[in-house]
Amino acid sequence: MKVDSSPDSYIGSVAGGPQKAAERPTAGAEAAAAAAKPQPAAGVTVTLSASTTQALSGAGSASSDVFNSEKVEAMKAAIADGSFKVNAEAIADKMLSNAAEMLSSSRG
Repeated sequence: MKVDSSPDSYIGSVAGGPQKAAERPTAGAEAAAAAAKPQPAAGVTVTLSASTTQALSGAGSASSDVFNSEKVEAMKAAIADGSFKVNAEAIADKMLSNAAEMLSSSRG
């Protein structure tokens, strides 16, 4: 059985195989084709839900628990002066509880 390996074969043309020199687009043709494509409309209106707006503005009580600037500054200072200690047990406990939560939510 002979396998056709010519550039005109079906597989070569579907897979973007080699093209004959006469079939290759020129640089000017590519630029003209790109210019002819419709451009996306500018000024698209986006509407955010109330919960998204609240989360972005930081007005919720949960958002104040997420970021505590005083705690961040204290941690930065402790790291800078070398007194910051990592509590590996607390990190491991939190990772295990997060993994258990993810597993239980994926089953349900």
